[in-house]
Amino acid sequence: MSTLPPPPAAAAEDAGEESVAPQRPRGRAAARLLPPTRLTGPIPWVIAILIALVVIAAAGGLGLRNLATSANAGLSRAVSVQIVEPNPDLRAARGAAAVRVLTGIAGVQAVRLVPEAELNAMLEPWLGEGVASGDVPIPALIDVELTAAASAAEVARIESALSAEVPGARVDAQGTWLRPVQNALTALQYLAFGLIALVALATAAAVWLSARNAFAAARETVEIMHLLGASQRQIAAVFLRDVVREASFGAVIGGLAGAGAVWLLGQQFAALDSGMVSGGGLMLADWLVIAAIPVAGVLVALATARITIALALRDMV
Repeated sequence: MSTLPPPPAAAAEDAGEESVAPQRPRGRAAARLLPPTRLTGPIPWVIAILIALVVIAAAGGLGLRNLATSANAGLSRAVSVQIVEPNPDLRAARGAAAVRVLTGIAGVQAVRLVPEAELNAMLEPWLGEGVASGDVPIPALIDVELTAAASAAEVARIESALSAEVPGARVDAQGTWLRPVQNALTALQYLAFGLIALVALATAAAVWLSARNAFAAARETVEIMHLLGASQRQIAAVFLRDVVREASFGAVIGGLAGAGAVWLLGQQFAALDSGMVSGGGLMLADWLVIAAIPVAGVLVALATARITIALALRDMV
């Protein structure tokens, strides 16, 4: 007569076996238990657009900084002397006397009396062709370069030295003419950096929303993984891996698009052939900063996703 096999419990007792708890999945095996997730919706493309905006804003801020530095360096030591005299002969004599006095002043590096023909050429676009007829009195202009910055005390010292032999000579620091322009450039730099901060916050917010949606979509699977013994670190690694991949894709696309736009704008400004505009070009160090922006964007996305997933896992437990 056939006999039935013993029940599992009895068989285990006869074999002297001990019950074994399910082992926790480890390493890559644990990561494969969760389905691959992606940032929901067009988030990678949103990141690309935001990174491109950051690149353009950063390039603008760096270019404005270079422009302000170049303008300040070129004009901080420059002084102009004007001699207003309607009599052309007396004006020429006083101009020569002013050059002689300026050459002997300590701290003066170079003195140049601007030729009358050059002055007429500069003023002709505003005053017309009659500027060379002699009907319009054109003051004598002398460009002076100092060895140090043209401070108010330095300007007063030069005026005092000229007053004895060249009465009525007017001394101006050329840097004061561009002070409103420099203030405007500084304000534009702050605006560019403020835009960078806002776009960085927008990038973090987009990644935060996307990571929460991705976690919510896989919540049931995450709960099963917890029951099977997967650690929070292993679960978070799956989400972070996909976040880094998608954020890197968007950052590369956005970085290339932004750098291309900056290069095209630079070519257009270079065509102006203006010394002041060329001073605002980007240097090698500036391009290195721009190249680091996509990397920084990926790091911001990774940090935001890590915090978001950690908070979601904590609330689930």
